[in-house]
Amino acid sequence: MGNSEGKSSPYCSIVACCLAKYGKYCVMRYLLLSVAVMITIVSSSSAVESEIVPVSIDQAEKAFADGAQLLDVRTKEEWDEGHLKGATLVTVTQEGFLKNAKAKLDPKKPVVVYCRSGRRSAMATEQLRTAGFTVLDLNGGIIAWQAAGKPVVK
Repeated sequence: MGNSEGKSSPYCSIVACCLAKYGKYCVMRYLLLSVAVMITIVSSSSAVESEIVPVSIDQAEKAFADGAQLLDVRTKEEWDEGHLKGATLVTVTQEGFLKNAKAKLDPKKPVVVYCRSGRRSAMATEQLRTAGFTVLDLNGGIIAWQAAGKPVVK
């Protein structure tokens, strides 16, 4: 590893240098740390890809015009107070949400999901995406929809 004067070669690999200077336990720690760093990088990049980005009311209306399905994930009581025309109700907080949603939705068509303000629709969006659906999450939920002067039905 060294030349005739005892200096390290510039071509010495990190692992070989670490082994020569510190022994095999140092090399193992270095390799384990390297693997942990790689796993962290891969995990964070896939988390960014699956991040839920809510869509605007205009984007949701365009999706409806293009044939997207509309899913209300609020409770029956909230639904009865008013919902978007053409929506299907499947309450995300009830057991069996995904099974019920799959029974009522066409997996080949995009789904616009909404709730009251956005928290529950984000939960539903994540579950539906994991199940293979193309999902758009309405930004601000029905509160934003009504604030924009859009109609609801009872």
